[in-house]
Amino acid sequence: MTHILKKLLRKYARIIIWNYRPEVVAITGSVGKTSTKDAIFAVLSNKGESSLSEKERWRVRRSKGNFNNEIGTPLTVIGEWSDGDLALISRDTPAGTRRIEKAMFWTRVLLRATASSIVTHKKRYPQVLVLEYGADRPGDIKYLLTLARPKIGVVTAIGEMPSHGEYYPDTEAVAREKGRLVESLPVGGWAILNHDDALVLAMRERTRARVKTFGFSEDADVRITNFENHSIDGRPEGITFKIEHEGSFVPVTVKNVFGRAQAYSIAGAFAVGIAFGLNLVEIAELVERYYIPAKRRMNVVEGIKESWIIDDSYNAAPLSVREALTTLEGLTAVRRIAVLGDMLELGKLSVEAHESIGKMAAGVVDELFTVGPRGKLIAEAAIKNGMTKAHVHVFDVAEEVLQEVQNTIQKGDIVLVKASRAIGLDRVVDEIQNLA
Repeated sequence: MTHILKKLLRKYARIIIWNYRPEVVAITGSVGKTSTKDAIFAVLSNKGESSLSEKERWRVRRSKGNFNNEIGTPLTVIGEWSDGDLALISRDTPAGTRRIEKAMFWTRVLLRATASSIVTHKKRYPQVLVLEYGADRPGDIKYLLTLARPKIGVVTAIGEMPSHGEYYPDTEAVAREKGRLVESLPVGGWAILNHDDALVLAMRERTRARVKTFGFSEDADVRITNFENHSIDGRPEGITFKIEHEGSFVPVTVKNVFGRAQAYSIAGAFAVGIAFGLNLVEIAELVERYYIPAKRRMNVVEGIKESWIIDDSYNAAPLSVREALTTLEGLTAVRRIAVLGDMLELGKLSVEAHESIGKMAAGVVDELFTVGPRGKLIAEAAIKNGMTKAHVHVFDVAEEVLQEVQNTIQKGDIVLVKASRAIGLDRVVDEIQNLA
């Protein structure tokens, strides 16, 4: 049944793309895809909001959450679905449950796909599709390109130890797979590349499209400068930085998030906006007004006992954990606490990756909590690199750590919570946030 469904979704998606010919912006990378997608959506979907009527504004659709595979991508092409609809086919709904609701949902999907394939309503369909392209396994990007071939391709970051490493022989193989995106771009298209990631930057040699880079490097076309995690009277506020492009610059402020990763995502959105003909001032205004950072991705949350939480519990890869620890290190706090869990799908790099995080954590945090069997590697490496055993707390599952973290927190602490999604550290955030 699943195989037949995938074939139907693929067929319908290709027909709909051919019928409506939307501009497709595709984003891939090991980290930062969802935040970059959301920032791009904020810019493009509100382009000209102050001067155009509702009918004249661009119609833009994005893939929701991390629906970026052979099921999620065609669903986005076919239509707009509610969070409740998508929850039916997410990991949160176990196989074999809610069967009637699932059957009704897929019936609606196929009926809508059939209608859109037969009757073309170009004034209703999005002019722009902003899609994530996941690459969990070799061949994934190639498959997604058969559904919707983009005119603009964005590659966020690969890193030295990318996620999903268990399905690739080495990091270069991950880069080759994700690089298929830029190889597919037309001569008149744009490859938007992270200048600060060597594997991503090297992709500029693999595309016929025009190239625009972004990052902190002086040589980046869209450059991030004057970056700061901003606080007022000890209260974490957000990030501030400047974007420079061709001799011009604009200041950018985004509230309730921390870390350079968000700046990278927004810089990628600037590059896409520029490719669509928008100017820096317009893009900055749209980002500040409409960009809503995805939940549980370096979000600032008020914690119990007048503490603060950096909720980055949605997912984790070595690169994103290092960025999160770097952010934590730069913040003023009575104590810095980290709750770190397993990073999954790293394959043969897993031991080295977790030990490297433990080594880094030893120089950053005052209290370290680890969760999961791989989390023990983080704890052991932290102790080996000078952290006192009394300040390292090891747990097997998320449920066990909840009360201990709650008891440890004191006024003025900042708590970083991060792990792969399956570890369930979102429950830790829910337990220690201030709900008053």
